Amino acid sequence: MNKKVLILGGGFAGVECAIFLKKEGIKDVTLISNRDYFYIFPTSIWIPTGESKFEDMCVPLDELSKVHDFELIIDDVNEIKSNKNKVICANNTFEYEYLIVAMGSGKMKHKGSENFLSICGIPEDSLKIKDEIDKLIKKGSGKIAMGFGGNPKDSSNVRGGPAFEVIFNVHNQLKKLGIRDNFELTFFAPMAEPGARMGTQALKMMGVFFDKLNINTHFGKKFKEFVHDGIIFEDDTKLESDFTMFIPAGNGHDVFFNSDLPLNDAGLIKINDYCEVIDSKKVFCIGDSSALEGPDWRAKQGHIAEVMARNVAYNIAQIERNTNERKGYKEHLNILCVMDSGDGAAFVYRDNKGGKMIPMPVIGHWLKKGWGWYCKNSKLGKIPRIPGM
Repeated sequence: MNKKVLILGGGFAGVECAIFLKKEGIKDVTLISNRDYFYIFPTSIWIPTGESKFEDMCVPLDELSKVHDFELIIDDVNEIKSNKNKVICANNTFEYEYLIVAMGSGKMKHKGSENFLSICGIPEDSLKIKDEIDKLIKKGSGKIAMGFGGNPKDSSNVRGGPAFEVIFNVHNQLKKLGIRDNFELTFFAPMAEPGARMGTQALKMMGVFFDKLNINTHFGKKFKEFVHDGIIFEDDTKLESDFTMFIPAGNGHDVFFNSDLPLNDAGLIKINDYCEVIDSKKVFCIGDSSALEGPDWRAKQGHIAEVMARNVAYNIAQIERNTNERKGYKEHLNILCVMDSGDGAAFVYRDNKGGKMIPMPVIGHWLKKGWGWYCKNSKLGKIPRIPGM
């Protein structure tokens, strides 16, 4: 159990893997991150409306490293050379005996990307979104467009949920201020039925929500360009917007193209059920970096990334113990989220048997708030972990 394990990435997958490798008895665990904090993306949706503060979404990685006894290095990864068991970073080169890639994914490139902000981009963008919304609130009126995109080369790497949540929360904020009628809110996406992967019931209920909240929809047209005052589509029609929040679909991280690891057409790393990188020795990939296999509705979420992380920790320990015991991720694939609206939420679940969406007025909002508190404090070891979470 003295083998050197190197983890690339300080998000949900990387941090969880470091924690559970130590639990499995692996002594030499090093995590490399380009940020010095773990960011709780699922609850960052409240930063744009001022309901939560940016610093409340950040958990210092040095605190996590001390609590769980893994080594932390803050650096930028530039290149992965698995054939030489080396990772080249901006400030140093690291060798390993096991490598776990958990760097997240890159983003699809769109013309005019400087004209939108993303709640799933760099964490600091959440504060810029707040600034733009605050400017329109001060003005007293405006047009706000929010949406997400897809990747035709890998349908799993989309982030639609946060886009729904932010526009619902902005609606609720404007309603509380008594100025909702002065604003035109529009939700847009290139697919004809955004949210279809959640199941038919959820898809119908989303339509009901949009109608009830007077949120316009613009679906089924591909983007041509984002401009300072809106979005231009492939047929040259234009959706006017004073502020645009857009979540591009994921694709391969730039670093992956400076590696010798096998990639799918979207640039994501190919793995088997045990998260072992195909045709690579003692290299694993987890979370958004990986090319997930499974049903068409599969989607990358934090809880799936954490399942993969725990499995990899277990699998490495079993390899070191010379057993044939392994755990796979495919049996755990599902969609699970509490979609928040600011004044309530909806519980969404989807697996091979179908999907369901259960409205949770008022209490759902506080359940998600409670999860954020639990996530932060359980990772810091201040409260016990709930089994499976």
